[in-house]
Amino acid sequence: MTEVLVLNGPNLGRLGSREPDVYGHLDHEGLTARVHSWASELGLHAEVRQSDDEAELVHWLHEAVDSRSDVVLNPAAFTHYSYALRDAAAQVTTGGLRLVEVHLSNPAARERFRHTSVIAGIATGTIAGFGVDSYRLALQALTAEGERPDRG
Repeated sequence: MTEVLVLNGPNLGRLGSREPDVYGHLDHEGLTARVHSWASELGLHAEVRQSDDEAELVHWLHEAVDSRSDVVLNPAAFTHYSYALRDAAAQVTTGGLRLVEVHLSNPAARERFRHTSVIAGIATGTIAGFGVDSYRLALQALTAEGERPDRG
């Protein structure tokens, strides 16, 4: 069974109570349950983690490389400025693994400072704006057959 690390960045542990008009009413526990269900249906084994700590997210990306696990990453606020997270994520994709960047909302439709992602340029792909279904779509993308896209 294919292993996938689903990593969630800062403030995602507050889902359901933090700006529900933007991020929805489902809490992180509910998101985790849905991810596990979707992954199982797709023949994947997903481990879902959340941290507000940039260093911990970097460590988990290193772990993904070492364990040869694909990654679904919602970098949250780190999307826009964390070069440490970007460099760790690049090790995933340059190591022959896939990394799908996800966002519950569509950053391009929000405040100007959210329009730039330092992760997008090294990600296999980005899915944003579909609420929790962004995670389902990311997992489906990881099960797609065929060649991995050329990032060059």
